[in-house]
Amino acid sequence: MAVSEIADPIEPADGGLKTGYPLPADAEVWPGVSDPGALLAAIADWLAGYGNQATRRTYAEGLGLPVTAADLADWVRTPSRPEPVAVTTEAWRDAVFRYADALRLTGVTPTPTSAPPPAPRGRLRAHHWFRWCVTRGLDPAAATSAEVKSWLDTLATAGAAPATRDRMLATVKALYGYLADVGLVAGNPAALNRRRLGLTTAASSTSGTVTLTTRQVRALYRAAGTPRRGASPVDTARAVAVVALFTLGLRVSELCALDRADLHVTRGRRALRVLGKGGKTRVVYLSAPAENALLAYLKARDTAAASCETTVERRTQQRHAPATPLLETRTGNRYQRQAIWQLLRRITASGGTELEPIAGAMHPHALRHFYVTTAVEAGAQLVHVQADVGHSSIDTTQQTYDHAARAPERSAVDLVASSWFQPEA
Repeated sequence: MAVSEIADPIEPADGGLKTGYPLPADAEVWPGVSDPGALLAAIADWLAGYGNQATRRTYAEGLGLPVTAADLADWVRTPSRPEPVAVTTEAWRDAVFRYADALRLTGVTPTPTSAPPPAPRGRLRAHHWFRWCVTRGLDPAAATSAEVKSWLDTLATAGAAPATRDRMLATVKALYGYLADVGLVAGNPAALNRRRLGLTTAASSTSGTVTLTTRQVRALYRAAGTPRRGASPVDTARAVAVVALFTLGLRVSELCALDRADLHVTRGRRALRVLGKGGKTRVVYLSAPAENALLAYLKARDTAAASCETTVERRTQQRHAPATPLLETRTGNRYQRQAIWQLLRRITASGGTELEPIAGAMHPHALRHFYVTTAVEAGAQLVHVQADVGHSSIDTTQQTYDHAARAPERSAVDLVASSWFQPEA
């Protein structure tokens, strides 16, 4: 993907900061950052230390960094600049390539820019750590604990839940722990007492995740299969597949990271090869409704693609693509977590009175929570449920994790599917 010159500033639709526009020769590459090449290179090395590709993307996304080749190109593009910043430009170019390699992004031509890194769409978009620093002219390498607390206060004012703030703080803390180890910062400003900040709850507290009933899951499944205005047959089939796949207990990051090659047959049954936390791969067997929904979506997608005229350039890109996502957007890109979240909210909002009580609280994790609770209540052994969903801890890892494919009868997928899925007569 060649990065072309642009002559006029670009204003994002959400009113955020500008990205990708010409600047004077003395403008900074990354506003507020004294050594952007060193910072981005260190971030790339930190991300590369995680074997799980989904974890790398999640951490980068949580910091407000681009996680797609298009966003990265938008961040690093502008016309070439005069000699005074040539050394910085060279270091920056190298850092961009290292970052792109860590996230396996291809087709990026780095040239200088002066804008905060693009962040995923959403109400907290402007408050991701690096974007927040840019708006205050703060060099992240010089941030203090007081400034991290101010950032958390900004998130709270923007409506971020304690769990969201805690997760974002954990990401920043992990990054600064690495930056301190390599000597790029003097200390870790995010090493704060989470309890004093009100980001932790007592162990006896109940989860804030909505608990779905089997009637609500049935209603969600029906709503997903109801064509909506402007939706193509592929869109409807995809929505049904998303809901059905989530009833297998997948994490949203795991679902987004799945490639089509991860769908396979093992021990005579279709399953998904899921890369979970810690780089651990597990086999997730498909329930009957999940298998039918997924195969119907892939068939609809293939049929639509075959009926369209494709250019030589598109065929070439497809041949050289590193992997084909299991779930594709209308433009053929990999689904991001925010898009999945928004899709579930749209489906829930269209589900009528049955789903109305949870319309404002629906989240992908609710279906994962449904899997665990329903499986246990149906009599599944806890150790099998833990293996199904990829839970692990110090005292249960050796019992729950098995490198070999587990036998289908050791999975709780059928118990869960039979609790909510009713085949058409």
